[in-house]
Amino acid sequence: MLPPSVTKYLQTRAVTGPWRISGCAEQGLAGAVVIPALAESKRLFATLATLAANPPEPLARFLVLVVVNHREDAPLADNENNQLTLAQLTNGSPELAPLKLAWIDAASPGLEMPAKGGGVGLARKIGLDLALTRLDHRTAPSLLVCLDADTLVEPSYLPAIVRHFQETRAGGAAIPFRHQPGKSPEEQHAIDRYELFLRHYLLGLRLAGSPYAFHTVGSAMACTADAYARSGGMNSRAAGEDFYFLQQLSRTAGVSRVRGTTVHPSPRPSHRVPFGTGRSVSRWLGGDGEAITFYRPDCFRILGGWLELVAKGLDSPAGEIMAGARNISPHLAEYLESVRFPETWQGLRRNHPVRDRLRTAFHGWFDGLRTMKLVHHLSARGLARCGPEEALPGLLLMAGAGPAEGVGAQLELLRRLEQGE
Repeated sequence: MLPPSVTKYLQTRAVTGPWRISGCAEQGLAGAVVIPALAESKRLFATLATLAANPPEPLARFLVLVVVNHREDAPLADNENNQLTLAQLTNGSPELAPLKLAWIDAASPGLEMPAKGGGVGLARKIGLDLALTRLDHRTAPSLLVCLDADTLVEPSYLPAIVRHFQETRAGGAAIPFRHQPGKSPEEQHAIDRYELFLRHYLLGLRLAGSPYAFHTVGSAMACTADAYARSGGMNSRAAGEDFYFLQQLSRTAGVSRVRGTTVHPSPRPSHRVPFGTGRSVSRWLGGDGEAITFYRPDCFRILGGWLELVAKGLDSPAGEIMAGARNISPHLAEYLESVRFPETWQGLRRNHPVRDRLRTAFHGWFDGLRTMKLVHHLSARGLARCGPEEALPGLLLMAGAGPAEGVGAQLELLRRLEQGE
């Protein structure tokens, strides 16, 4: 029997379409790992092999669900590659025998995703929504895990995720990641620089006291089925679906960090999405020196001052808070005016007279997206983005960490700081 939250979600928010699950037909499983695959016949099976190296006990309770997908307007080469993937999945492989392997055909005629609105977000949503019907919702918590077809996992992957959700109250999780090595020194430098960018932003958010200080990497996130349903499920964005999904999970169920395992996304260049790892690496390798730039420490100092101002001013009217914001930075006040904070604050105080609920409502409004937009606004108003040699020393000083010279050393230091939280 499905819980009310899942039943309501399936009736009102789940995908409707021609897709169905093939392969493993088992019901009542503890969780599902959902893997979108677009023209990934050369990489998918290496990913599946790393999953198959996990211990037998969790493998026996998890569905591994591949969503082979492309849009109606996809190039012929993608179509042919996907058909090869479907044939390989159908034929099976001895090394994948430990997996409860299933797949969804969203690539054959009549099953392709729409040209408008079809992308990795929809592919994830198709898999996650259909997986809900295969889980055992009587034993809490049943789990949904997101992975990518070019991302490798460790033998500790499933045990660490299961253990995490047994120990946390949060319904969502971010899984530690570390990119695979690049295929050339140039590619290695590009992916190191991009990963350093991701980690410096996370460190800045953490130092500022933001509740959105967690990585948003699509191949490194998980949640309970109940949290998935209550959050409204996966969005259908063609890019950035991971950012918006984890942000919504944070609002409705909380997001915490898994320990004891690491996933390894691909460092390869890509033009499939307008931003993110693949596009940034591709632009950098193409000679675009602005492809991977960093935020100055003062951006995070201002953000931290703003969040502290609100935390101490829950009983204050909007005018007083705006005056405080101007003292922190006139550019902060300018941004707050542009997003209509004074009017919003009046409404929040009126609708949430209890301080704890007002605090929660504020962070629901000043979410991860508005946080990022504030940092971008400050970067365009005198705190221009820069290279890591300018951004990292001050940030590390704020964190009380020792100095580190060069991208490689700085990246290793930030990795250690995250592991030690």
